[in-house]
Amino acid sequence: MGQSQAKALGHPSLPIVIIPHPFGSQSRASVRQIAEQCMLDIARVVCEAGPAPAQSTQAGPRAAMIEVGDDLDTVNQLFRERRWSDGLPIVPPTAERVARMLRGTARSRDEVVAIVAPGFGAASVELIAVNAVLAGCDPEYMPVLIAAVEAMTSPKFNLQGIQASTNPAGVWMIVNGPLAKRLGMNSGINALGHGNWANSTMGRALRLILQNIGRALPGELDRSTLGQPGKHLFCCAENEEQSPWEPLHVERGYRADQSTVTVVGAEGTLNMNTHSKDAAEMIRVMAETIRRPTGNDYCKGGDPWMVLSPEHAAILKAGGLTKAEVKRMLWEASRLPANRMAVIDMKRTMNRRQAELGEIRVDTLLPICVAPEGLGIIVCGGPGTHSAHVSSFGNTRSVTSEIDCSRP
Repeated sequence: MGQSQAKALGHPSLPIVIIPHPFGSQSRASVRQIAEQCMLDIARVVCEAGPAPAQSTQAGPRAAMIEVGDDLDTVNQLFRERRWSDGLPIVPPTAERVARMLRGTARSRDEVVAIVAPGFGAASVELIAVNAVLAGCDPEYMPVLIAAVEAMTSPKFNLQGIQASTNPAGVWMIVNGPLAKRLGMNSGINALGHGNWANSTMGRALRLILQNIGRALPGELDRSTLGQPGKHLFCCAENEEQSPWEPLHVERGYRADQSTVTVVGAEGTLNMNTHSKDAAEMIRVMAETIRRPTGNDYCKGGDPWMVLSPEHAAILKAGGLTKAEVKRMLWEASRLPANRMAVIDMKRTMNRRQAELGEIRVDTLLPICVAPEGLGIIVCGGPGTHSAHVSSFGNTRSVTSEIDCSRP
C-alpha cells in the first residue's frame, strides 16, 4: 500500500521500510524485535538515500482521449485490463456522452471539486462526469455526485482511513429533499437493494470515483480484508413522506425545500425483524441487537446508524417518542459491558476512549457513540416489520452537503 500511494503521489522510487503484518499473533518480545529491526532499516534507508524523488507526475483534472474500436466488447476489455471498471460492464465514456453528462451541472468542467484520498487524485467536474457515464447515470444526477464528493472529502469523514483500511467500510449516500423525488429515487420497498436506476447508478458512480480518482484499487490502496456488497454501491433516499419525524436534512439545519446528500462510512447492514407493537420493548430488542463486542463503534466511539421501517417508526411515534428520545433510549440501552470484549480489544478500547470515558474497567458500560446525538436515524423502506442497523468504520463522522441544483 505504501508503494502504491507513493507512486500515486508521483514518487515511485521512494524508499520504504516494510513492517511485517499482522501483529495480533506476535508476542511482545517478537514485536520488540520487529521494532528494533525497523529502526535499523530506517537508518539504512536514510543513509543510502539517493537523489530527491522527481516532482509529482499526478495527472491534471482534464480527461485524456483514447482511441479504441467501437465494439462494446473491445471497450470493456480495455477497461478491464486497465482496471477502470468495477468488475461489471461499463458505458463507454465517449466525448459526446461526457458532454451530455456535463449539461447536468452549471459547474465548469475544469473545476476541481476535491482531492480524493488515498491516491489524492483531482476530482474535476469533468472526471466526475466520466465516471458517471461509466456507471450509466443520467445528467440530472451530476449535482448529487458533486455534493457527495465534497462531503466525503471533508476531514471529519476520514476518507483516507475508510479507503485504505482492512475494515469492510464503504461510502453510503443518503439523499434528502425534493430532488430525491424528482430523480425518481427509491425510498420505499427495497430501497437499500436493487431495481432503481437512480439509486443504483449513483451508488455505482461514487464507487468508480473512489476507485478511479481516489485510486483505491482492491489489493493495492484498498486493503479491505473481506470487503462487503456496500462497497460496490450503497445509495438511497429517505422516506420522508412516511416518516413521523423531521427528515435527516431538516434535523441537520437545512430547510425542508433544500436537497442534500449525506455520506456515511458504513460497514454494512444488519436486519432487525421484530413484530413488537410496544415502543419500549422495541427499543430494548433493537438495543440488544446492536450491542456487539466486535463492533468498531464500541471500540472507537463511532458513527452508528439505524434505518427504521415506516411501520417501526410509527410504533415508536405512537409510543409518544420523538426522534431525539429514540436516540437517547437506544444509546442508553445499548451500552456494552467492557468485559464482553476480547481482552486485547478491551485494552484497545481503554487506550482509545479513556479521554472520553475516564478509567475503563471490566464492568464499565461502553456507549456505542460519544453522545445520543451521534446515533443517526432515518426512516426508509416499505411495509413490513424489518429495520436495519448500519455500523460504522468507527474513525469517521457522517457529513451532509447541500446539492446545488442550478443548471447551465
